[in-house]
Amino acid sequence: MNILILGGGGREHALAWACLQNPKCDKLIVAPGNAGIAQIAECASLDIEDGAAVIGFSEANSIDFIIVGPEAPLAAGVADDLRGAGFSVFGPSKEAARLEASKSFTKEVCDAAKAPTAAWKRFTEAQPALDYVAAEGAPIVVKADGLAAGKGVIVAETVDQAQDAIRDMFGGEFGAAGAEVVIEEFMAGEEASFFVLCDGETALPIGTAQDHKRVGDGDTGPNTGGMGAYSPAPVLTDEIAQMALDEIVKPTLRVMAERGTPYQGVLYAGLMIENGKPRLVEYNVRFGDPECQVLMLRLGGQALDLMQAAAEGRLEGCTVNWADDHAMTVVMAAKGYPGAYAKGTEIKGLEACPEDSKNMVFHAGTRAEGGKVLASGGRVLNVTARGATLAEAAERAYAMVDSIDWPEGFYRSDIGWRALS
Repeated sequence: MNILILGGGGREHALAWACLQNPKCDKLIVAPGNAGIAQIAECASLDIEDGAAVIGFSEANSIDFIIVGPEAPLAAGVADDLRGAGFSVFGPSKEAARLEASKSFTKEVCDAAKAPTAAWKRFTEAQPALDYVAAEGAPIVVKADGLAAGKGVIVAETVDQAQDAIRDMFGGEFGAAGAEVVIEEFMAGEEASFFVLCDGETALPIGTAQDHKRVGDGDTGPNTGGMGAYSPAPVLTDEIAQMALDEIVKPTLRVMAERGTPYQGVLYAGLMIENGKPRLVEYNVRFGDPECQVLMLRLGGQALDLMQAAAEGRLEGCTVNWADDHAMTVVMAAKGYPGAYAKGTEIKGLEACPEDSKNMVFHAGTRAEGGKVLASGGRVLNVTARGATLAEAAERAYAMVDSIDWPEGFYRSDIGWRALS
């Protein structure tokens, strides 16, 4: 079959790699792709948020199956456009994608589903929000209601921090995403990620992971899109995962179906776990990045079969064949990230890194120029490895990191520290 993956980051490199492990993958195109993806698949220049453009490209290239990687095309309704044109697509409709595109929508669905989550209020003006925070106190969580590229959530430790965040959001720091603000109760506990494939009716758990959002060792410094991840997440035991499925995910899917917007694709539930009980932090309507990288390395070629079953309403009776192993990914980022950083610096030593079922360097923000690999983003490489234990996966991943020659990059040296300690 001919497959098109929309996106150009580390998540899409991992999805492309997994698809290529499956013998049914005949031709693979990734749009727009990156320097690493270009080494394993054809890359195409395409506006992935333009449904008509994606339809035309898919028709011209006899595409059989389309995987939508990032959230922006989903929120733009590209999956709807493609399905309307007769294509098989992995990814939710525009209306269902509101589970990520609107924090307040998700909260309303959770209320209807009686899914455990943080207490919340929505605000459309700054002053009532400022007054609310002053009355509630801190710590408290302030969120831009819309999509803000993973940066619109501030966990404020003081009232002043919360009020500064409110002023910034209503002042336009996150554009239209901050036109409305959701303020939530701070939830204590340990955070983990739970991934479930959905076909509108059936929900199939496909793995757990934990990522590291803070930029510095010891979980210090500002939040980022993620500096590393590992799978499985020890805190998300089988019992807690089943609780999350029964009390959070399945009730959400029921409410979505009742609304006439059944959910199809991957549903990524960010959970806060305290005293053995999970509560929902947020939903994402696509694979997490960098969690996708560790999941794909563990799932391999079966990931394509499972995504296709979800797209075609065939998940009932499907099973996931897990090896009893662990995976870790270490993000190498450009110095200065998540603030200002230089682009165009050369990365050397990648050819020394093994590429097999246990070791992969997934490219996140790279481009090829004149035979060189250059950094083109903040998060640049996802150095990923599998092992029989998490310690073995970590040893392999950091050995590859050590072999990469990129003085302008940095990384955390303690990915997986909770589990490893």
